[in-house]
Amino acid sequence: IGTLLAFVMVCAGVLILRKQQPNVHRPFKTPLVPLVPILGILTCFAMMTFLPGDTWLRLIIWLAIGLVIYFTYGKKNSVLRKAMAAKKE
Repeated sequence: IGTLLAFVMVCAGVLILRKQQPNVHRPFKTPLVPLVPILGILTCFAMMTFLPGDTWLRLIIWLAIGLVIYFTYGKKNSVLRKAMAAKKE
């Protein structure tokens, strides 16, 4: 389920970046945009719906743990925060 969720996010990212930054150089091309990313999102969500509830529960728990670690580390090691603190001194 984690891999399926990651693929959904990649497909969504392709759609968002194509919309927000259409002129950026892309060394790798996605064929038939937006059809392929939309089909990828729908297919992954369809496969995810057939997974048991305890799998979803584990996904939510691990996702919450990961987000806490990510934001805790980010807050502590933020380059922007360090630059702002240095500017105040």
